[in-house]
Amino acid sequence: MLEIEDLTTARVQRPYAIAAATKRRRRPQSWRGAHGRMMIIAADHPARGALRAGADPLAMGNRAGLLERLCTALARPGVTGVLGTPDILEDLLLLGALEDKVVLGSMNRGGLAGSAFEIDDRFTAYDADSLAAAGFEGGKMLLRIDPDDPGTAATLQSCGQAVGALAAHRLMALVEPFVAHREVDGRLHNELTPEAMIRAVSVAAGLGTTSAYTWLKVPVVPDMERVMAATTLPALVLGGEVADDPGAAYASWAKALALPAVRGLVIGRSLLYPPGGDVAGSVDRAVGLL
Repeated sequence: MLEIEDLTTARVQRPYAIAAATKRRRRPQSWRGAHGRMMIIAADHPARGALRAGADPLAMGNRAGLLERLCTALARPGVTGVLGTPDILEDLLLLGALEDKVVLGSMNRGGLAGSAFEIDDRFTAYDADSLAAAGFEGGKMLLRIDPDDPGTAATLQSCGQAVGALAAHRLMALVEPFVAHREVDGRLHNELTPEAMIRAVSVAAGLGTTSAYTWLKVPVVPDMERVMAATTLPALVLGGEVADDPGAAYASWAKALALPAVRGLVIGRSLLYPPGGDVAGSVDRAVGLL
């Protein structure tokens, strides 16, 4: 097992160590933990250029700091896994932090935050074959549906193909859908209303040649009962931005977890960069909701 400061040296002198660590990783016996739910730590934001956490616009731009927080979170009881891009997951593999964990690889990171081509979200990271070869448990894709942006069509097609390819390997396809619009200033904005999420969930559930291995990654919005009534697919609730009122965020997650279709949490910045900096405490509190 390496220390964080040794990662670059290992990459220079022993790049094959990544493949070796991947091969010897102990896989989890189940996608779910002892509590019967999934508790996934998300850390795929940097590859999209989305580095903000709370008031710090470059918080996730410090890789050593991010890895330390991830290792702390993954070591907490009840945490079942992690979601990340190849660079982050390979660092965690070299650090020995992924033993017995569900590992989900992030697939489409080409729709860079703030770019003119953000909706045309290319698959620039993992694909189904590489996830299967690595022995990981699934792949995640972001699907933003902008009725006014033709780039949506290409993203829909790519996500549909990825869902089918993952299912062919019996791997989880975790789809994160939103209806999105451009603001006057050109920024992309996700529409977080029940009606928009019902539409997004309905479209996402129908992607691919089979939905047998499809899960949804959804935000907490008003009337979550109506949103989750739109599908029979299982869902994980996402955390979103670091909340000004953490107590309200935890309460909203707890309410969503009471719905039958919601089978866990997939949270990143809210737990990795909590107000006060207590990563372990924040993660333990989230696990307690399960």
